[in-house]
Amino acid sequence: MLDLAILWDWFEFAIRWLHVITAIAWIGSSFYFIALDLSLNRDIDGPADGEEWQVHGGGFYHIQKYLVAPAAMPEHLTWFKWESYATWLSGAALLMVVYWVGAELYLIDPARADLALWQAIILSAASLAVGWVIYDFLCKSPLGEQPTVLMLLLFVLLVVMSWGYHQVFTGRAAMLHLGAFTATIMTANVFLIIMPNQRIVVADLKAGRAPDAKYGKIAKLRSTHNNYLTLPVIFLMLSNHYPLAFATQYAWIIAALVFLMGVTIRHYFNTMHSTGSGPRWTIGATVILFLITAWLSTAGTGETLEEAEARPLTPSEQVFAQAAGFEEASDIVLGRCSMCHAREPVWDGMYWAPKGVYLETPADIARHARQIYLQSAVSHAMPPANITELPPEDRATLARWYRAAGERG
Repeated sequence: MLDLAILWDWFEFAIRWLHVITAIAWIGSSFYFIALDLSLNRDIDGPADGEEWQVHGGGFYHIQKYLVAPAAMPEHLTWFKWESYATWLSGAALLMVVYWVGAELYLIDPARADLALWQAIILSAASLAVGWVIYDFLCKSPLGEQPTVLMLLLFVLLVVMSWGYHQVFTGRAAMLHLGAFTATIMTANVFLIIMPNQRIVVADLKAGRAPDAKYGKIAKLRSTHNNYLTLPVIFLMLSNHYPLAFATQYAWIIAALVFLMGVTIRHYFNTMHSTGSGPRWTIGATVILFLITAWLSTAGTGETLEEAEARPLTPSEQVFAQAAGFEEASDIVLGRCSMCHAREPVWDGMYWAPKGVYLETPADIARHARQIYLQSAVSHAMPPANITELPPEDRATLARWYRAAGERG
């Protein structure tokens, strides 16, 4: 029988699957066109700005690029936009499902900011929009003519937002929101700048007018920003699986270093596509930045076991803590799970609780009731390979406790 928790988990999985698929399509086309543009042979005659011969799938492709536009409007024109839109829309849906619906578990950290549910959600949504407003203002200011200065200011903005997110949200949510903040800028670039400028050029061609080159220049600037922001966004989206990235007091600095690594990595490949050889200094710089990131990750989580035990239960946690079978379920979790899911794991070779999930206190266990139910009662995902030998009758006990809380709530 499929209960609500199982259906909701599959619903979340479906959105995540869609998000990954659309992101692959968007990033793939973006990387391809950047590589194509940089590798064009521009030593050719004629109105084209450059050309490239490529072979793939048993066929040969002859590609030409026009700096502004061809003399006449092509009969068949392919637009690249839906990949970006679908990625952002599916990502926004995933943010709502995981971090808004599950705000008490994943978004709100009372030790950082004791926010009401509605306050946390409004802050989450508003922060994504404000980033675009600031960034767009900078691009349209005279700084738009100074790309290097503009990139530095964009980096400062991202560092400030990284610090700010880590003051109010959980470490996991802060990293994710910084990724969403950056992705919103990238998609807004496509929707509000790149596509409208391309439509102006197409309209001029249809009307028989010569398109203004400034529209292509503006779109190219925003496209370049998107190119350098892509890799950090991927890291931030993956970070929720690695507590070493988000469960430390220096996580906001780790995020800042990741943006620098994104620049060094993309600069290497962009230069390689353009000249045939990437600058070796970028490899050394990336390795150094990565090692600093790893070193910073060894800082503590900030909350001790004593502080966690003293923290009062939230209303939703009280529902599970007061449900029939909670004491028996707690004994099972403490005996079979807490050696790994602890603030200081005692399992040999483990330094951080998997996914930053702690199961040491009544509040911890009540807070992660749904995950315990899905991972250890419905499925046998936890413990991994049943390494702590959790018997079927204990799994059944965990299931009865969770369902009793559902009936009580």
